[in-house]
Amino acid sequence: MIPTPITQEIKLADGRTIELETGKLAKQADGSVVVKMGGTMLLATVVSSKEAKDGVDFLPLTVDYREKFAAAGRVPGGFLKREARPTDEEILVMRLVDRCLRPLFPDDYHAEIQLMISLISYDKDVAADCLAGLAASAAIALSDLPFNGPMSEVRVARVDGSFCINPSPADLERADIDMMIGATKESVVMVEGEMDEISEKEMIDAIAFAHEAIKDQIAAQEALAAQIAFAQNKREYSHETHDEDLAAEVMTATYNDVLGVAKAGLPKAERSEKFKEIRENYKTKFSAEELAEKQGLINTYYHDVEYKAIRDMVLNDSQRLDGRALDQVRPIWSEINYLPGAHGSAVFTRGETQSLTTVTLGSKLDENRKDGVTTVGADKFYLHYNFPPFSTGEARPIRGVSRREIGHGNLAQRALKGILPTENVYTVRIVSDILESNGSSSMATVCAGTLAMMDAGLPIQKPVSGIAMGLITDQESGKYAVLSDILGDEDHLGDMDFKVTGTADGITACQMDIKVKGLSYEILEKALNQAKDGRLHILGEMLKTISEPRADVKDNAPKIEKVEIPKEFIGAIIGPGGKNIQQLQADTETTVTIEEEGNKGLVEISGTSRENMNAAIERIKAIAFVPEIGTIYTGKVKSIQAYGAFIEIGPNTDGLLHISEIEHRRLKTVDEVLTEGDSVEVKLIGMDDRGKMKLSRKVLLEKPVES
Repeated sequence: MIPTPITQEIKLADGRTIELETGKLAKQADGSVVVKMGGTMLLATVVSSKEAKDGVDFLPLTVDYREKFAAAGRVPGGFLKREARPTDEEILVMRLVDRCLRPLFPDDYHAEIQLMISLISYDKDVAADCLAGLAASAAIALSDLPFNGPMSEVRVARVDGSFCINPSPADLERADIDMMIGATKESVVMVEGEMDEISEKEMIDAIAFAHEAIKDQIAAQEALAAQIAFAQNKREYSHETHDEDLAAEVMTATYNDVLGVAKAGLPKAERSEKFKEIRENYKTKFSAEELAEKQGLINTYYHDVEYKAIRDMVLNDSQRLDGRALDQVRPIWSEINYLPGAHGSAVFTRGETQSLTTVTLGSKLDENRKDGVTTVGADKFYLHYNFPPFSTGEARPIRGVSRREIGHGNLAQRALKGILPTENVYTVRIVSDILESNGSSSMATVCAGTLAMMDAGLPIQKPVSGIAMGLITDQESGKYAVLSDILGDEDHLGDMDFKVTGTADGITACQMDIKVKGLSYEILEKALNQAKDGRLHILGEMLKTISEPRADVKDNAPKIEKVEIPKEFIGAIIGPGGKNIQQLQADTETTVTIEEEGNKGLVEISGTSRENMNAAIERIKAIAFVPEIGTIYTGKVKSIQAYGAFIEIGPNTDGLLHISEIEHRRLKTVDEVLTEGDSVEVKLIGMDDRGKMKLSRKVLLEKPVES
C-alpha cells in the first residue's frame, strides 16, 4: 500500500507554488523531504551519527548535491555511462548550502552529519539550485538533530526592473541582478551573486526582498515539522568535557601577553610564532602526565583567549593585528607583462596576499565545454584559481582541486565576465596562482585578472577591483567594527566575511558569510559603503600600473577572423574525413573551426601571423565562392566563341562576357580585344533565364564622347 505523504505548500507572490513532501521516500534517514516546483523535484536526506569520534572538536558536516541524468531524460556521456565525479556546478551548490547550514548547528555538536540532496526530476523552466537550501533545511527540521534553524535559500533577480524570486533560467538571462540569499527568520546568513554595476542601496533592497520570501519558506518548514512527532524531541548529546577552572586559569595567565602581541602590529609569521610561544610557555607549568590529560583543553581555551583579546582590541581600541586603521587597505604593488610567454600576465600584491595571474587567448576549440544535467553548452570565458600549500608556508599533499578553489574561482569569474568586450572574438582563460595568502586571495585574483586582461590587449569595458570586508561585534554592548581588507586571522576570528567587487560605477559581484545572528541592515549598509571606498582606492592603485588596455594583442597571441559562408560549402571546406581542412591548417599554420548556424556556416580562423591568416581566408573564400550581382571581379579568359568570351571569376565558376559587353564600340570578333589566358576586369550585371552569369566589361570603361 502506497503511504500517504504529509505535505505543505508555499505560495510565491507570482502564483507559482513549492510543495514540501515527507513520509513517502527514504524513511530510514533521520530526516527526508521531497521539494517540488513545477517539474523539478529534489530529494534531501540527513543522517547523523549518535556519537562523536574521539579527538573531533569541530562540526564534521558533509553536504553532497548530485544531479541525476535521468532527471532530464538523458544518458551520461563517457565510457561508463554513469554519473561520475561532481561537476563544478554541483560543487558550487554544495558550498552554498554548507555555508548557510554550518553556523546554525550548536558549537559543541561534533557528531558526523551527512546531508545528501539529489535532483531527481528536472524542469527546464525551474532552476534546481535555488531549491537546494530549502530542501536541506527542511530535511534537518524533520529530524531530531539539534539545529538553530530552520533557514532557506532563494534566488532573487531583477528582471525588467522588478524583483522576482526563483526566476526561470530564461528570465534570468534578462536580469541585471542575480543573487542567492540564505537566511533564518531573524537574519541573513549568506549572500552570493553577480550584478550589472548596481549601487549599494539596490543590493540591500534585493537582499531585503529575498528575506521576506525566505520567512514564508521557514514558516512552511515549521508547519510541516509540527506534524512529525519524531522531530519534536531533539536528541540529547554530550560531545565535550570542560574544565571551567582551567579555562579561567588559561584566560588569566595568558590574556595580557596575547593582547600585547596582538597590539604589536607584527607580520603574520612572527605574530603566529609569538602566540605559539605564549601557549607553550604556559604549558611548562604542567607535568608530562598532566599535559597528556589536559593538553587538548588547554589548546581550546588558549584559542578562546586569542579570540577574546583580538576582538577586544578592535572594539575597544579600534586597532588591528597589523596596526592598520579599521578602514585602511594594506600596501599595494602590481606589475604587468611579468611573463613574456603569456598572452597577458600580472602580479598583484596587497600586504601578504599575492596573485600571479595569466590570460590566455584561444579560439572556439578552447571553449570550456559543459555536459551536465542542467548545464549544457560552452563557456568562452572562464577562470581557474589555484591555492598551493606554499602560499601559507605549509607542506601538505595536493589531491586535486578543492571545493574552496572552485568557489573562489567562480566568484572571481562572475566579477570579471561582465567587463569583457561587447564583440569578443576570443575564448579567454584566466588562471590565478596564489603565491602568498593572508586574507582575501579571491579579491587579489579579481584585481590581477583585470590587470592581466588589459596587458593582453583585451578591450575591456571597465576595470574591476575587489575587497574583503570583516566585522567584529559584541552582542551585549552593541559595539561593532567594520574592517576593510581583512587578514586571514580577522576572517577566522571575526563575525563576517564579505567580499565585494565592482567598477567605479557599481557592484559586479559579491559573496558574504555571516557567523552571528541578527545582523542589521544598518551594519550591512555601513559595510557596503566602506567597501566602496576601499574598492575605489584599490582601483586607483591598479590604474597606476596600467591605465587602459594595450592597443592590440601581443605578437605571440592569436589573431582571430570570422568569415560567413553558405551552408552548402561547409562539406567542401572540410573535405572527406577532414582532409581539406587539415591540409589548409597545415599549409597556413592556422586553426580553422566551422559552426553551422541556420543556413550559413560560421568559419573562425585563428593564428599568430596575419599573412598566413589572410592566405587561409582567401582559400576559404575561393572554395565558398558565391558571385554577387554588382560586384567587380578580375577574371581569366577561359575560351573565346563567336558570340563572346567565357571568363572564370572564381574556382570552377565562369560567366559569359557577350561580345556586345566588351567595349562601347561594335566589335566584329572577340579576339580584336581578348585572347585566351588574358586577365580581365568584369562586373557581374545579372543572370539569364537559366541562371547563367551575365558579365560586362564596358560598364567599367569610360563611355566615349560622341562627335
